[in-house]
Amino acid sequence: MARYFLELSYKGTNYAGFQIQKNANTIQAEVEKAMNTLFSETFTLTGSSRTDKGVHAIQNYFHFDSNNPIDEIKIYNLNALLPDDIAIKNIFKVPDQAHCRFDAVSREYKYFVFRKKSPFLQETAFYYPYQLNIEKLNELAAIITLYKDFTSFSKKKTQVKSFICDIENSHWHIEKECFIYTVKANRFLRGMVRGLVATMLKISRGENHMKEFRNIIEARDCRVADFSAAPQGLFLNAVTYNDFFQKDSFNK
Repeated sequence: MARYFLELSYKGTNYAGFQIQKNANTIQAEVEKAMNTLFSETFTLTGSSRTDKGVHAIQNYFHFDSNNPIDEIKIYNLNALLPDDIAIKNIFKVPDQAHCRFDAVSREYKYFVFRKKSPFLQETAFYYPYQLNIEKLNELAAIITLYKDFTSFSKKKTQVKSFICDIENSHWHIEKECFIYTVKANRFLRGMVRGLVATMLKISRGENHMKEFRNIIEARDCRVADFSAAPQGLFLNAVTYNDFFQKDSFNK
């Protein structure tokens, strides 16, 4: 039996999240259903990164084991069975012990904010109709790279034992109608990106934004952070691995 990584992208608007749940439709449920139909085999997929209800992904992964032969035609057939808001991008054969969650070396998220009402951005960005200063936002984003303990930006009722994250990149830029926040790290906590974004948006409008933001981080208390950034603005942009599976792509 061989192990495969399945790379996909999706628009999360119509789903209760990435990981399978009881009595709710999810990305995993749709992909498993399509694979079960195509291969006449029951699959249980393992996901690399969970995304919440309404959150999107440019790149995410599952891994699975199968005796069925996989080729480019199978990718085409899977996409034909899936809804229009989920797309299989590639399938890779990997070593038997490869794990799409634990072998990931980094993840990158992007968060999109728009200030002027637009009917075309409602499902893929956060409407925030207030004055924003890109210089202040980037001052706050730079502070994030100086810390490792992000307890203040982890929602309650999480099962993690550590709140330590190594932030590799954190910055804002403006592109067309959107302010876009990009953050890359070895791991993220539950609600962390949305908490960082909402807090930065709020704090950047004040006078003592840098001192206040440092105080929030150092408090290590999620009650002092803001988690009001809407899910539709968040995209899992990339999951990075070592090169152990790149040779065996079926859709190069």
